[in-house]
Amino acid sequence: MPAVKAGIQVRERHTKHWAPEFKKLRRLKVQKVKLPDFRENDNISELTPDQIRSRMKEQGLLPPRSWMERPITISATGAVFEPYIPPEGDGKLSSLTFGGAKQSMEFLSKKSKSMLAVRKIRSFEDNFSPSTFAEEAQDIYIKAHNALAEKDYDTLHQCVTELCFPLMTDDLKMCTTRWQFLKSLEPPRVVHARCTDIINKENIFSQVTVRFHTQQTLAVYDRFGRLMYGSEVVAKDVVEYVVFEKHLANSYGLWRIHEKIIPDWMPVREPGRKTYVQQKPVVETEPVADSAVPANPTEQSAAVA
Repeated sequence: MPAVKAGIQVRERHTKHWAPEFKKLRRLKVQKVKLPDFRENDNISELTPDQIRSRMKEQGLLPPRSWMERPITISATGAVFEPYIPPEGDGKLSSLTFGGAKQSMEFLSKKSKSMLAVRKIRSFEDNFSPSTFAEEAQDIYIKAHNALAEKDYDTLHQCVTELCFPLMTDDLKMCTTRWQFLKSLEPPRVVHARCTDIINKENIFSQVTVRFHTQQTLAVYDRFGRLMYGSEVVAKDVVEYVVFEKHLANSYGLWRIHEKIIPDWMPVREPGRKTYVQQKPVVETEPVADSAVPANPTEQSAAVA
């Protein structure tokens, strides 16, 4: 029945909730959920192109393309282009001898291409200098070998390329390595530099070869703790030609170890002593023959019978 208040007729609803401030929360208690139609793929051929487009737009799907295209990333090259050929007897011949003077002349004759490559690198890195880069390369070299000895693969990935990583780690998975850098017998120097492009002219990679003449200690132990190679006490003089690579087109590219150049005239290294499981010797058992001999002729005739 309508109520009368101050002479004014007011119509009231008796279905209104007694707490109207929570009306929004009560409305959100029940939500309409659109259930998937598992049979829509059966009759998709009957839909028009506009209906297919609206349905894909509703589901957040991109229209299919007529070609298959996948993005690829080339962060490192697969080899050393125009590798440096070390002169025979390097590290043993003095510059005052005839052989050492000949090596110096050959190095100057091959320097023109390297200077062009350095100029190309400076177009991407303004502060690049071969003299300062040699010191930076030595720091990368020490950091990579320390990470390899400690099996810190996250740091090693930052110091070596994807080509060099399996070459350094495959043979040392079940081994313990003790490596130490003692000193440099000669300052490191850049002896070779090359640049090349892949796929297009703007995708440029650079490789710089650095010569190291250092003193190191190396000891490799197998999984049983037995010494396989080297010694932790005896230091050895090492001459190495290490190739560093950088993706110049990538603004976040890093100089990383790519490969080591091993000349043909270098003597073969002594192989490491590997440990194997000793197989148990197989003992062949011979069949035992019946050696019973009858004592008298009567027993012999009985045995024959």
